[in-house]
Amino acid sequence: MRLIERLDSTLPLAARPYGLLSSRARRLNRDVYDTRLLLQKTTCMTGADAARVFYDPDLFVRAGAAPRRLSLTLFGENGVQALDGERHRARKAMFMSLMTADARDELRDIASRIWWERIREWEGRRQVVLFDGVGELLSRAVCAWTGVPVAERHVPAITGLLTALIDAPAAVGPRYRRGRAARKIADRWAAEHVRRTRARAASAADGPNADGRTALDVIASFRDTDGRLLPPDVAGVELLNVLRPTVAVARFVVFAALALHGNPQWRHRLATEDDPELLEAFVQEVRRFYPFFPMVAARAARDFEWRGHHFPKGRRVVLDLHGTDHDPRLWERPEQFRPERFMGREPDAYSMIPQGGGDHYDGHRCAGEWITKDLMKVSVTALTRWMSYSVPAQDLRVHPWRAPAVPKSRFIVTQVADTRIDAAAGR
Repeated sequence: MRLIERLDSTLPLAARPYGLLSSRARRLNRDVYDTRLLLQKTTCMTGADAARVFYDPDLFVRAGAAPRRLSLTLFGENGVQALDGERHRARKAMFMSLMTADARDELRDIASRIWWERIREWEGRRQVVLFDGVGELLSRAVCAWTGVPVAERHVPAITGLLTALIDAPAAVGPRYRRGRAARKIADRWAAEHVRRTRARAASAADGPNADGRTALDVIASFRDTDGRLLPPDVAGVELLNVLRPTVAVARFVVFAALALHGNPQWRHRLATEDDPELLEAFVQEVRRFYPFFPMVAARAARDFEWRGHHFPKGRRVVLDLHGTDHDPRLWERPEQFRPERFMGREPDAYSMIPQGGGDHYDGHRCAGEWITKDLMKVSVTALTRWMSYSVPAQDLRVHPWRAPAVPKSRFIVTQVADTRIDAAAGR
């Protein structure tokens, strides 16, 4: 395996996307080293200090950094992820304008309402695949929040498209082909919503944002640094950059359910103690502990050296997100699930990086990170306080070769009951 890694690490990394980069760094006793990925010389970095360097816009750019298969599936063409400089700052400011306190409250309210509806529906089912059910729930919520009209009967199809985009980048064979096909369909669908919104030339009266407009209105009317509206296909990509990551939160929700199942003491505490700090700590540990996206890429903006390692201009560089979140220098007993590590602790922007590091406003850290935590908190509250359920025997293994990861069974629950009804009835 080590000889293969020296020749090209693509296959070993595909077989072990979570942990390979950090384990090799430990073998070499250094946080930065060179390898080859997709037959291209690539520098790998891990750790908080590496993240500080990686998110320095003077040292790294994103244009041309991500493998082509990411733009053909996950990111789309010409979206914010591939921009740098003033164009990136302007585009990122558009996304951050959607993250106001009022907007986030609105999304939480929508998600809560749909959770209540879904729990009642699930009561009559023999079993529920939580990953699928939560994906549809979040898809419906974010479409309502952004102002994208979707009939209830179309929610499963839209969820399937968005999930395929998330599933495809690290896949080969049918899963990758499904992602490619889904990207084409989703791009056309999103661009058509942008065109219709512009044709109406009017904003929704009661949107979730401070200025009374929906996210779709904001994206459709956004003007780039040249003063022009984004082309409909590019605006559609940015619309999908709101919808797709929100549906991806279903993975974190299922991992939260897995953590509750494996740590019943925490399930009891969250069900019985009204302490926001407990909920915050639990959600943060789920985000740190469980595998989400394993790494991100950039290119060196200029020649420079760090810790004696030379970075030539244009070199592709990969930052190990998962390895940093499990770095024993940063986290005591990192391979143990311990939410108490976040009690009274606010992690810095470079040691806790499941959704990227650095600054939300100026850098490439995920704009929707706060929304992720909000939706996870609503979902954990639903799982511990609004419903009861049983977890039958199933394959809950999280295979290390599947990225993005999810339990093999996608977490099946049975005997769902609405405990809010019981509480209201005094039972």
